[in-house]
Amino acid sequence: MQLQSHILNSIKVFKADDSLKDVIKFFKDTTFSHVAIAEGDRFLGVLSEDDLDNFEEGKKIGDYRYNLESFFVRKETSWLDVLEIFARNNANLVPILNEGEKVMGYYDLSDIVSEFIDTPFFKEPGGILVVAKGLKDYSFSEIAQIVETNNARLIGGFITDMHNDIVQVTLKISSTDLNEVSQTFRRYNYSILFGNSDDQFLEDLKQRSDYLDKYLNV
Repeated sequence: MQLQSHILNSIKVFKADDSLKDVIKFFKDTTFSHVAIAEGDRFLGVLSEDDLDNFEEGKKIGDYRYNLESFFVRKETSWLDVLEIFARNNANLVPILNEGEKVMGYYDLSDIVSEFIDTPFFKEPGGILVVAKGLKDYSFSEIAQIVETNNARLIGGFITDMHNDIVQVTLKISSTDLNEVSQTFRRYNYSILFGNSDDQFLEDLKQRSDYLDKYLNV
């Protein structure tokens, strides 16, 4: 996936000796969450819109250097790592630095997400299945084997959650009939969190049965 075509050069890089009035206006006129600050030609940090209430218009940006965050990417950073930087810092704009620590532009989150959506994971026909298993017990080779033994093809998969030593994996599978695949995952001690219409039907049926039992016992 080529991200370089999405580098934005039209967004300003502020200087440490610029007035805070200018950066306040920037945030009010745009929907961006952060903007890069430089001292001379070198990247100093990133200023967040969330800190606007702490700014005094008459001061310089450099007076608030302790507020600066320190995230960025390189031109060669992979798209998955770029997405991680966006997510980890709750940002929709990330600066790109060259080898000399100079800001050469920005990535906009919407552009990166559009690249992700354009991948076969989203465009290929198929079904989505979300499975979960212990961190030490799962493996992608096993997941692929389970899918393929049911005459289906694994289009893609990635970890979407990791909590209390449980890994949640979202899978895109070439078949939209996921019942047999789901049953095989269960035999391998995976929990099915989403993706099987029969499972949803059984869950709905159970909820309605529980409601009926409560109603009859009133």
